[in-house]
Amino acid sequence: MKLSFISLYAATLFLLTACGNEKSKTGHEGHNMSKDTAEQQMPVEENKDVKSVAVTYTLVDTKLAASLKTLFGHYLHVKNALANDNASEAASGAKAMEKFLKNLDKSLFTAEQKAVYDQDEEELKEHAEHIGKNADNIKHQREHFSLMSEVMYYLVKSFGAGQPVYHDHCPMYNDNNGAMWLSEVREIKNPYFGSEMFKCGRVEEVIQ
Repeated sequence: MKLSFISLYAATLFLLTACGNEKSKTGHEGHNMSKDTAEQQMPVEENKDVKSVAVTYTLVDTKLAASLKTLFGHYLHVKNALANDNASEAASGAKAMEKFLKNLDKSLFTAEQKAVYDQDEEELKEHAEHIGKNADNIKHQREHFSLMSEVMYYLVKSFGAGQPVYHDHCPMYNDNNGAMWLSEVREIKNPYFGSEMFKCGRVEEVIQ
């Protein structure tokens, strides 16, 4: 009887250890999990009740609003390219963004709006430049995309993007420190891991 109890205890301990080892394999960039395995281990959160956020400036010049929507379109170009593991296409989108920023008519802003925009313009240009120049280094592109996303988040919250924008979060990127991004759709398409963990993430809020 005593021997059977010891055998049962040993078997249980073995199973618990195996689970612990399996969980330790669900890391970030660099692990060798297949897409299917990763998605099983990081299921999409349903987020039935997503917080809705209103933009700060509801009165924006019509031409300016159209320009900002185009700017957001360039951001989405980069985001979707990274989600598809396409560094070359991400570089193309970033170059288009950089060119667009140089020609944006800032006279369409009110003085208060321009002060808000000017706080982020140079940083946005910097990240677009880095992504555009690194078509052969998707890891570097993703690092700058995470920073670009933070800048775009504040711009979209301030001026909108002509459409609902979803604020998403990946908890595993950057050594599990996490990173955010913006999306035109509610469905999670992770730009930080691409096919490795396409569905990893959750929707934090929607900016209306």
